[in-house]
Formats: sequence, structure tokens, C-alpha cells
Amino acid sequence: MLPQAAWRLDADPRIAANEVRIRVERLNLDAASFRQLAEKHGGDGEKVRAEVLEIVSARGKMQNPVTGSGGMLIGTVEEVGRRSPLGLRPGDRVATLVSLTLTPLTISDGLARWDGRSEQVPCDGYAILFARSIAAVLPADLRAELSLAVLDVCGAPALTSRVVAEQVARRVREGGRRPVSVAVIGGAGKSGSLSLVAARRAGAGRTVGVVPVAAERDALTAAGLADAVVVADARDPVGLSTAVTTALGVPADVTVVCVDVPGCEHGAVLATADGGTVVFFSMATSFAAAALGAEGLAADVTMVVGNGYVPGHAELALELVRTEPGVRGLFEARLAAD
Repeated sequence: MLPQAAWRLDADPRIAANEVRIRVERLNLDAASFRQLAEKHGGDGEKVRAEVLEIVSARGKMQNPVTGSGGMLIGTVEEVGRRSPLGLRPGDRVATLVSLTLTPLTISDGLARWDGRSEQVPCDGYAILFARSIAAVLPADLRAELSLAVLDVCGAPALTSRVVAEQVARRVREGGRRPVSVAVIGGAGKSGSLSLVAARRAGAGRTVGVVPVAAERDALTAAGLADAVVVADARDPVGLSTAVTTALGVPADVTVVCVDVPGCEHGAVLATADGGTVVFFSMATSFAAAALGAEGLAADVTMVVGNGYVPGHAELALELVRTEPGVRGLFEARLAAD
């Protein structure tokens, strides 16, 4: 059984020859997992903290038993096995680019510095990386908290860029003149804001960001990351489809789902043109609902599961934050609010 599918991992700090041990300084819980925990406990941070500790203690990793998701971490390399292929050295400050659901983890400070009210979790402990794990040395020009927030979702803009570029190339081959249109559901969030910019750089002719409330609409509009910003409930298929089609003038050629709530599958499919692509980059997605919904709607769309890894994804996301003031502003505001 592979580590992600295992109920419990052995978090023994002694490493094998192809492993790496990291001294952990901060976790980043994925948005779907944190939302589920916060809603379950009515926003009681002490109870959220206690459950995270219980999960890690019981499972030897951070894997929310309801959402099945975890997050990622930053820390300092303590020891490197002689046959590790990761290219890390003791003293490197790194972010793991693999999920906490498959990373052996021990927390030693009881999360004493975390109030249970934010996705980022300061802590002390250690984690083990395998030979097939991925990690990135933290850049010196960005705050660690900002880097962690960006790298947590770096797969989304990279995959969006690839899918949009493929749609643009297809349009050119077929001799079409209409520009490729892209809708990002959850456009003011971390993965959503990065995906909007990645779509534009990949050749999208028109983009729309979909947000749930007026405050996010105003923030995303001020950031200037989308051609249009609309407020819609992503769980309302007809309302979402109408909002996207009205903003773009046509259904989206590419729809990227970056929200952390369930029930958005049918709306995303309905908002996408026949022959288009829906990218589900959310751990709250029900893939059965997506597949059966597309069948029931007779929708000829390609559905892509964002697996969090695309070659070069970390470098792309960090570069977007460095060069796009609007993206960086949204990230900084989110970190300040946490």
C-alpha cells in the first residue's frame, strides 16, 4: 500500500538511506480540510487545534478523515540519507510540494503557538520525505509565510496554463477567430488568483473571476486580474452558468474550479462550452458528481483532475507572485487577515 492510501504511517525519525528528515516549523492545511474542521467545531479554535493534534497522533500524518486531504509544510533539512535523490542538504530551508496525507509527521509542541483559526499552523516537530517526494528550497526574496501560501497551490496555475495553451493551439489549428475564454470559480482565492493570471499569460482572450460575495468581487476587481468579476453561488448550476455566459458573452472554453466547498461540479460543467475543458482543482470535488452530472447534462466536456504536480509548477507560481502586484496584494491581504 502506498503512503497516501495507508490509514497510518510510521513516523519514526530514523531515516532510510533514500529518505530525508525535516525539522518542521509551519504547516499549511489545505483550504477544504480547514473549512471542514472550522465548520464542524463552529469556529472554536481550541477544538480545531485538538482535532488536528488527534489526527496526526493517530495517523502519523495530517490527513483529514472527512475530506481526505492534508496540506503541506515548511522546515529545515536535518538529515539526508546517502542515497536520497532529492538534492537537498542539511540546513536547507524547504517547502514540501507533496501532500501531508503521504508525509510521515510528528508534532512535538502540542501546537502551542496556533490558535486554530488559520490555515497556517506554526509548530515544532519533524517530517520524513521519501525518494519520490518533492521539495523546493525557499526563495530568499519572499517571506516564508508567503512562499508557503503560494507553493501550497502552485499546481493550479501551472495546470491552468497548460490547458489554456492547448485550447489556444487547437483554436488556431481549426482556424477559429474567437479568442479562448476562461472562467475561474473562486477567482479571489489563492489558487484562483494565480490561475487567472496564468490563463491570461497562456493566451486567454477573455477571463472572468467568479466569487461568492461582494467583498471578494471588490478585491479581485481592484487587483485587476480578470476582465470581468461576477458574484454567483457556485453551488447553483443555473445561476453560475448564467453569470459566466453573461460576463463572457459565450460559455467558457476552460473553467477552473478553485473553491473549497462541495456541490460546484454541475455548475462548472454547465458553464463550459461543448468541446471545452473543466479543471477541478479542489479537494471538495465529488468526481462521481462531476462525471454523472456531465452525462446527465449531455455535456461534451473534458474533465481534468488537478493533481497538484506539473513540472516547473513551483517556479511558475513564485514568478507570478513576484511580477504581478495584484496577485501578491491578494496573498498579502489574506495572510494579514489570518
